[in-house]
This record gives sequence, C-alpha cells and structure tokens, in this order.
Amino acid sequence: MKFSENWLRTFVDPPLSAHDLGHVLTMAGIEVESIEPAAASFNKVVVAEVLSVRKHPNADLLRVCEVNAGAAAGAPLQIVCGAANVREGVKVPCALPGAQLPGITISHAAIRGVESAGMLCSARELGLSDVAPGLLLLPGDAPVGLDFRRYYELEDNIFTLKLTPNRGDCLGMTGVAREVAAITSAKLEPLEIIPVEVQIGEGLAINVDAPGACPLYCGRVVRDVNLDATTPDWLIRRLGRSGLRGVNVVVDITNYVMLETGQPLHAFDLDKIAGALSGSIHVRYSKAGEALKLLNGENLALQPDMLVIADQVKPLALAGIMGGDESGVGAGTKDLFLESAFFSPDVIAGKSFSLGFSSDSAYRFERGVDFSQTRNALERATRLITNICGGRSGAIREFKGRLPGHDPICLRLSRAQRVLGIDLEERTAAQLLQRLQLSFTGTEGVFNVKPPPYRFDLAIEEDLIEELARVYGYDNIPAAVPRARLSMLPEPETGRTLPQLRQILVGRDYQEVINYSFVDPAWEHELAGNNKPVALKNPLSSQMAVMRSSLFGSLIANLGFNLNRKQTRVRLFEIGCCFEGLGDAVAQQEKLGGLCYGDVLAEQWGAPARDVDFYDVKADIEALFWPRAVRVVSASHPALHPGKSAQICLGDRIAGYLGELHPRWRQKLGLPKSAVLFELEIDMLTDRPLPKAAEISKYPPIRRDIAVVVPENVAVQTTLDRMRGEKIPLISEIHLFDVYRGAGVEAGKKSLAFRMLLQDTEKTLTDAEADRTVAKLLSVLESEFGATLRNH
Repeated sequence: MKFSENWLRTFVDPPLSAHDLGHVLTMAGIEVESIEPAAASFNKVVVAEVLSVRKHPNADLLRVCEVNAGAAAGAPLQIVCGAANVREGVKVPCALPGAQLPGITISHAAIRGVESAGMLCSARELGLSDVAPGLLLLPGDAPVGLDFRRYYELEDNIFTLKLTPNRGDCLGMTGVAREVAAITSAKLEPLEIIPVEVQIGEGLAINVDAPGACPLYCGRVVRDVNLDATTPDWLIRRLGRSGLRGVNVVVDITNYVMLETGQPLHAFDLDKIAGALSGSIHVRYSKAGEALKLLNGENLALQPDMLVIADQVKPLALAGIMGGDESGVGAGTKDLFLESAFFSPDVIAGKSFSLGFSSDSAYRFERGVDFSQTRNALERATRLITNICGGRSGAIREFKGRLPGHDPICLRLSRAQRVLGIDLEERTAAQLLQRLQLSFTGTEGVFNVKPPPYRFDLAIEEDLIEELARVYGYDNIPAAVPRARLSMLPEPETGRTLPQLRQILVGRDYQEVINYSFVDPAWEHELAGNNKPVALKNPLSSQMAVMRSSLFGSLIANLGFNLNRKQTRVRLFEIGCCFEGLGDAVAQQEKLGGLCYGDVLAEQWGAPARDVDFYDVKADIEALFWPRAVRVVSASHPALHPGKSAQICLGDRIAGYLGELHPRWRQKLGLPKSAVLFELEIDMLTDRPLPKAAEISKYPPIRRDIAVVVPENVAVQTTLDRMRGEKIPLISEIHLFDVYRGAGVEAGKKSLAFRMLLQDTEKTLTDAEADRTVAKLLSVLESEFGATLRNH
C-alpha cells in the first residue's frame, strides 16, 4: 500500500514529522517499509506561460519562445525550446537561470546564436517521470509565477506500507487515517459522502444467484458521460504517488475511490450489456464451457468455482478480480453501469494464485472489505464522475443478503493486565477502545466489545488485548526485570529423563540421529520379523509405506549413508516411537536403539586399533542401566547374527536385544567388518529403584580367586546368577575375569575364573572364615554344574 503523506494529512494531521509518523505506525503493527520524497530535489522552477513562439533562425527543430515567468523573472524571458508540443498560450514549468535541476544547472546560454534565459521543462527533466514525450503541460488556471514545487505539491513523501494479511482495513486512505488517529489521538476528518441527486429512473435489475458468495451488490446507471474529459491533475498525482497510472477518466475515478475507501469498484459500458436497460445483472458461478477475455488480454476458460458478473447472455467480469475486456469502458463509451459489491473473502482467496496474476481488487476482497461502506463508495464515485465528466445518474439498486456478523467479544481487564504486564486502569482501557472506534458496553472490568465490519481480524479476547497494546504503545510498556522465587526444583531419584539418557550416550561417544517413523515394508519383514506392520493409507512413497516396529532398519540405513561418505567409524543412537497393530488399534512404544561400527576408539597413538565388539557395546548398555545390573541371555533376533546375539534382561523382564549385524545384511551392505546393534525399551531405562543406604565397612576386604572347569554348554550368566542367588552376607562382589579353553583343559569344557571380595562390617575376617565361604560356593557349582576346581 503506497500513499501520499499530503493526501493522508487531509484526513488526519498529527503534529509529527514524516519520520516520526512512520515510526509510530511501525510500532503499532502497521509496518512502514519506506518513506521516499515525492520528487527529486530542484529549485527556482516556476509556473510560466508561453506568450509567443517563433522559428529559430538557425535550426529547424528549435523554437524561440517569449515566456512570462511572473514577478520572479521580471520582464518576459526569451527561451529556446526544442519540444514538439510547445505552443502559444500553454502553461509549463520554467527553470530560471541559476536553477538546480537533477543532474543539471540552468544558466544563460546562446543556443545556435540565440540567447536563452532558462529552460522549459518536461516531467523527466524535473525527475517526475522516466519517460516524457514533451513539455509538462499544466492546466490553464495554473497561477503564473507560483513556485512549481508548491503548485505541484512536491513537498510530499511517499509512504509504502508492508501490511500483514489480517490488516485489509488499511488498504484504503480512510483506513490508514483511522489508524493514525487512533494511535496519535489526532482529530480525524472523515470522508464526507453526499448522495448524488437521482436524475433518471432507469436501472438494471440485480439478481444474485450465489448470495453466500456475494451478500451485498449495489449498482447504478449513469448516462451521458463525457469520456473525453481530462482527469484533474490532483487526482492523477494521487494515483501516481500510489503506484497507479492513468487510463481514462472513469477508470481513474474508480481507482481513486478504491484507494480512498478501500472498496474496489468497476464500471461497465452499458451499451455492451445484453438487453441494456431491459436486462439484468447476474452474480453467479460460471457455467460449463464459458470463457472470458479479461482486461489484461488473457483468454480465460472459466472453472465451476469461479464467481462471475454476467448479463442475460454472457459473463462480463470475473467477480472481485478483473473485468472483461468486451464490457470495459473505452473510446466511445457514453453510458455506464457502476458496480460496488462485497464478495466473501473465502470465494476470492487463492484465485489469483491459481490464475497466475493478481489485481488490486482481488488483493482487497480476499482480505475483506468494509461492507458498511459499499454503498457510500458508489455514491462517492458517482459524484466524482458527474462533477468531472458530467452525466445523469439513476438510483442505486441493491441486493442485500446475510452479511458476515461479529459476535461481541468479552474483554476482561484483569486478563489484559496479566498478559500485558501493566496496571491498565478501566478508564484508560475504555479510552483506548474509543480511539479504535470499537463500540462496547462494560461494567466492573469486563467489556463486551462489538468489532466493526472492517475488522475481520478481531475474533477472540487476545485480539483485543493486542489492540490495547498497539494503541497504548509498546514503547510505553515498561521493561520490567523478571521476578521469580528462587527455589530448588525436586529431582526424583526413582526416574531418569530422556535428556539424561542422551547425555550418557553422548558421553560414551555416540551421536544422535532422528529418522522417519515410516519405513520400507521389507525392513519390517526381514529385520523385525513383522509380517503385519501398520500400513499407511497415504504413504509418501513405496519405501515409506508402513510404520516401524523396530529402530534397526533406520540405523542400518544411517550406517550405509555414512559409509558411502567415507566414514570409517560410526557410533549412532536414536530415541523414537515404534508401532504395532493390535486389531483396529495401534500400540505405540518408545525405544532406544544404537549402532557401533569400526574402531572402538578414534584413531590415535595412545591405544592400539581394535574393532568394536559385542562386549564394548554391552558395557555401554550397562552404563545406561546403572546402578541396576542386567543379565545377558543368548537369544535370536531376525536382524542379528544367530550365534552372536542376546536378550538384555532386567529381573524377569526382557529389556531389549544386543548383537552383531546378521551376515546377510553385512553382505548386502558390503561391509568389511560387522556392526553391533542394540535396542532397548525406554520405560525400563527411565525407571530405577530408590537408592538404599548401607553401612560401609571399616575393615579390610579379602580377595579370593577361583577357577573351575565346567562343561562347554554351561552359560556363564547362569553360574553367576546361581552364586549370587545364595546371598551370602560376607560376599560383597562376584565377577568373572577370565574364560579359558586350550592346553590343560579337556575338550568340551572351559575354565571360568571368578574374583570374590569378602568383607564384614563388624570385624576383620579370618582366612578360615573366607575359606569356608568360598568352599560353600564351590559345592554349589560342583553339585549343580558338575564343576571341578582347576589346580593349574
């Protein structure tokens, strides 16, 4: 939205400079994108009259003019001019000797032997236009000798607003002026609408076949319009400074009223409407096979969702967007049908985008226009047309259906104070609402506010609170230091948060990844053994057609992605949801998955290179569960190596799986070495027992190491569980520290070496007591597992 500052000040004139006015508008949410002068800087240019014109004696294309430049020049000036449109009696801008124009200084000069005291100017030479066919001709009533900048109102600034889509009410000068008045408390001079006297009884019947799309339509006939009339300079200037060019006097006036009120209008050539005065105007959706040539020259095949203005035979215009070329006002037009309507924003919104072009009308209608001023805008346009072009007007014919309504909004002063953080008095809040021209009733700190028809963006209490803040002034809201009670927040000891789990893994050199929950159906079958995954009704692609029940597929894909980018050491983890179908329902469970590949440590000189193995990752899992101890039990999983995979058990519950990648997937990915993966249930990781206090012994511990030979099929975990299950008070720790097969151990058996720490809280243990305790455990191993003590 562009407009002239001088034009704005005819409605409201706050005691602010252009810069300050731009600042207060921006701070009130009406962003001023730029403020530019209306014209380049120049001086000593006056309105002058050409008294006579004669041929230059030494040049065929030059003329010698006698010019009356007023009192500033004294006697008439002799000026040599080459413009083709110079003639006796015209009034033009004249740069006097010494004038500073954009890029040039005017002085006395001899042109082809003839003295010239000044220059007659075109719009381009004054910086008013990029192209000019000749001198800038001024109206005959322009006062000779008057400073041209003053006459042409060039001491002006062009404001460009960058409006948000919700502020369609500021797409007209009356709306901007209303906003300025509310923000600055300056007096608003509203636009005076004087109805035009009805001089003819003719008119077109209005038939609205789509009242939901067009709840208000006004039209009137204006006869005997002189389209050859000249558009007044003041109107052309305001159009130009708003970014619109002149077309013809009627179109210029409808464009001007649109800029003035925010209400788009359209003028039809009455003679091009089928049936003329015996016919009617129809507002309807287009019919199959209809086409329309628009004013921009585009031939449009109309779609069923396009609203049109039509006569009894054909479409005349694309409603709210653009008129038709065949019914537009042009040379030879004498009689008009003027239209002013309100079209539902939902009907117009999106049409410009689909059509590939926009228009000033569509830009306003899709944001919502003030339907309370639809009739007034038509009266305003009619008066300007009859004043400038002549003509006789008929009565306004109107269709009025169900217009949009606003329910009153309850505004609680206490709520506003809490949101804004200021002690807003009830009287102050009422004054702010009055400045915004919002009607309301209220008692005891509660206002029932009725939004005006031009504010489509006011719907809830928070909208009104925002309005109070805007008009009160964001600069006036104090920047208070936040105050809060300093207190220690409780941290439960029986739980562990996801950020804590992440931190443990990051501390162990893992990096987190985030993947889609949609996966390839083949992954679910081959990696999770899930033949009935949860299928998507509208998958993004065939490779993302089902919901995952395991994190393994995504982690393996991440590994391939990294290896393809020359990464040789990969340590990843993901926390995400997995899904399982339960009949018509879907169960959702959060899991933590991880993958390790390559060296156990980053390449360095301090430690020899070694590939990561099952037990390295097992240590990472134990760190996640600490201080609880987990058991690792041999088990199979579709994604894992049949002989190198296990269940992670916590008590009697299965917490997850751990193992090397299955050989077929290693072959499929072309991996030179295997990867180790794990997957754990989050709810078993986040739950932990409350720590229990225990007495710390003051007496030294005794260490005993034993090595026993057991059959190969005896699991280490089973022997540990059995020994710990004895719960002998004197034993504080039992750990396996060696497994041996080879010389000295017969085939089919293996040697297991255990470390035991014995300690009493009341006394120092004797060797005899320690030996009796160890002997008790040996007897358990011998009786249940056929173990024999290894002596060498």
